[in-house]
Amino acid sequence: MVRKIIEIDREKCNGCGLCASACHEGAIGMVDGKAQLLRDDYCDGLGNCLPVCPTGAIRFIEREAAAYDEKAVQENMKKAQSAPHSGCPGSRAQAFAPRTPSPASFAPAVSELRQWPVQIQLVPVNAPYFDGANLLVAADCTAYAYADFHRDFIRNRIALVGCPKLDPVDYSEKLTEILRRNDIKSVTIVRMEVPCCGGLEHAVRTALQNCGKLIPWQVHTVSVQGELL
Repeated sequence: MVRKIIEIDREKCNGCGLCASACHEGAIGMVDGKAQLLRDDYCDGLGNCLPVCPTGAIRFIEREAAAYDEKAVQENMKKAQSAPHSGCPGSRAQAFAPRTPSPASFAPAVSELRQWPVQIQLVPVNAPYFDGANLLVAADCTAYAYADFHRDFIRNRIALVGCPKLDPVDYSEKLTEILRRNDIKSVTIVRMEVPCCGGLEHAVRTALQNCGKLIPWQVHTVSVQGELL
């Protein structure tokens, strides 16, 4: 039968997983870090996933597709509820054994933060501390996961933090203006290994492409156990 069903553009998808969480029928899953329609008969065509997508990667089309199967959806959801985890892989519950710190790590730590605010949404586009700055754009979780975050990343940089999964905005527009209006010397991206952090990296890459400048940049990825990958 021909009916209305979603279509996901993998090129636009940033892997944030919001659509998979919003789909109550389990029709969308994360495959190789990208959202994918798993089964036509799980999609009810109501589009709860559309408004949560930050990149506009999802749209409605009309095509030949299997009819929505409510019974199959209910059976699938029962299986998902009994499984250890379903949905975005970045939110899977994990526990780690505590590590024994070396004696040197007991020395008092000193904050390397050089400015306020730090949230991407709150920082002024033309703040004076951007002039001649080496910019750090980091996912919120990185500072909690990586023990030496201040020493290795914030030191001698202006820090901006955000979470593309929790903040319902497109960071790329503001970051583009920051890069365009200020004399930024370099950009360092620090993200977690989880797929949703791909949205932050994508936003910075887009800003670097759109700012009209050639700015050196690099990406560091932190594992969920706090190790640099």
